[in-house]
Amino acid sequence: MNEFAKLPGIGKRTALRLVLHLLNENKQQSTDLSRAVKELKENTKRCAVCHTVTDDELCAYCKNPHRNKQTICVVESIREVMAIENTSQYNGVFHVLGGVISPINGIGPERLTIDSLLSRINDEEANEVIMALNPNIDGDTTIFYLSKKIKEAHPKIKVTTIARGIAFGGELEYVDEITLARSLETRLPFDNYLTNK
Repeated sequence: MNEFAKLPGIGKRTALRLVLHLLNENKQQSTDLSRAVKELKENTKRCAVCHTVTDDELCAYCKNPHRNKQTICVVESIREVMAIENTSQYNGVFHVLGGVISPINGIGPERLTIDSLLSRINDEEANEVIMALNPNIDGDTTIFYLSKKIKEAHPKIKVTTIARGIAFGGELEYVDEITLARSLETRLPFDNYLTNK
């Protein structure tokens, strides 16, 4: 129970429920679970190019010849790769930073995969880098730092960020001021709104 409770989002009660569930199931289910956890730690590694999780030298995204290698989407972690892939709207490649710049938490640029991103832009002759980082202070700091570095090395490259704004179905009175201000700044012509509906 104590080991289950160490997992994120699992409290003591949930840990107890999981343990009791495993006790009531047949031995094979517990064996399969322990084997899967063991294989996870032994057989997975980071992609040599984009740093996402893979069981090979290169991940499925980097190996896929049909993906647009000239568009690189920069994300904080593998969770964002999965979220973007689930939209089925993106056909470029990814670059996992492994975190964001956070001076308060002692995370500087040297702890992220920024150097390999800059190399990739050269090697893959990228023409656009999409910053898909969380809209908070650390995310914005990282976007600012990366944009500056990329523009210094590649002045002609297009650096974009994902749109930020109010969720569909949300009520304006409950939206925080920063989100509302950003939505006003990045407003679109009404014709664009109609064509996207």
